Amino acid sequence: MSDTHVLIRGQILHYLNDPGPADDPSAWEFFDDGALWITNGHIRAAGPWAAIRANMPPAIRDAATFHDHRGKLVLPGLVDTHIHYPQAGVIGSYGRQLLDWLNDYTFPAEARFADYAVAEKTATFVVDRLLAHGTTTASVFATVHAHSVDAFFRAAEAKKLRMLCGKVLMDRHCPDTLSDTAESGRADSQALIERWHGKGRLGYTLTPRFAPTSTREQLQATGELFASRPDLHLQTHLAENRAEIDWVRQLFPERSSYLDVYAHYGLLAPRTIYGHCIHLSDAERHEMTASGAAAAFCPTSNFFLGSGAFDYAASTAAGLRVGLATDVGGGTGFSLIRTLGQAYEASQIHGTPLSAMRGWYLATLGGARALYLDDHIGNFQPGHEADFTVLDWTATPELAWRMDNTHSLAERLFALMILGDERCVVATHVMGERASPG
Repeated sequence: MSDTHVLIRGQILHYLNDPGPADDPSAWEFFDDGALWITNGHIRAAGPWAAIRANMPPAIRDAATFHDHRGKLVLPGLVDTHIHYPQAGVIGSYGRQLLDWLNDYTFPAEARFADYAVAEKTATFVVDRLLAHGTTTASVFATVHAHSVDAFFRAAEAKKLRMLCGKVLMDRHCPDTLSDTAESGRADSQALIERWHGKGRLGYTLTPRFAPTSTREQLQATGELFASRPDLHLQTHLAENRAEIDWVRQLFPERSSYLDVYAHYGLLAPRTIYGHCIHLSDAERHEMTASGAAAAFCPTSNFFLGSGAFDYAASTAAGLRVGLATDVGGGTGFSLIRTLGQAYEASQIHGTPLSAMRGWYLATLGGARALYLDDHIGNFQPGHEADFTVLDWTATPELAWRMDNTHSLAERLFALMILGDERCVVATHVMGERASPG
């Protein structure tokens, strides 16, 4: 079968590394008139338009599918490191605090997923909306129902997406309709792993909701299953809310901290990611770093539920892997661009403002690294999968006016992350092919 080639022209930005607090210019590449040469869905080359075009054999260049995005920003696909897809229907519900919110909104919403048709309809909607917002990869929580994972993976597979997802494990402190057992949760997870893990671009993530809703037996079983396959992922929650932390202390008095609960059961390791991680000590951040674990930074959710502000500067100074996340529905939508603006506000609370150059790293390569997927996605290195999004700098009158008053790439990128949203997304491409909009 002959190779397929795609040629993209636009303003190309991608990251080779974390720019750090000093915005190290060697950490990114920007080509004002740039190109991506894509072969069979993978990056062949990225660079200046004239150089890429000159290096393409004329027959290949003439036969390539060409997308002209001149004047638009072409970024690697955005990576959402923590999202609850079943909660799409309760975004924008009156907040209160985390534990109330779970009981009043989350659990009733997830109970409806006992009906496969609800899961299927929601999964299709969420996948389409993620693409419309420029997100091409996510770490996704389903519900306790195994078929909720089937529904999501089928929707993701249809779009050829690189996605992680897992069945929620929850055998106490939840409604009976949403409870599994240590043994049934393990059996369901094992069956889902065999059915989906490594199929196409899909990966399985073991998903204990959080320590309070799993017994010691379930955490033990999860740790054993996680250890049985070195390529599995794991996601859960950590230190989101002070009442939650107190609850964990009461439930696990034998453990020294919330983090120690997970560490004790073998759930703190590479390929694990913890949502929120707001109320951590420096020692705990260093322990997470040493283990290879990552944190999902969920500022829209943290502000909406009054949980606090994640300290990105302190976390990355400790060497911790960090990705950006919308959370949903504790968050306020699917837009990682809007979430990036909230990440800046969270960083200001700690007196360490997040720069634009570091912010867009966080939303792309930073997220890929947090999920241990940076061998596949996150930048435009040769051989990487060609997932990317195209953003219009001037999508709204306010943005257009602001862009007329900028003088540098950093200024433009900062204005985009503060004033931008899904209206900026002109197109999202998956494996080189246009997936959304239209």
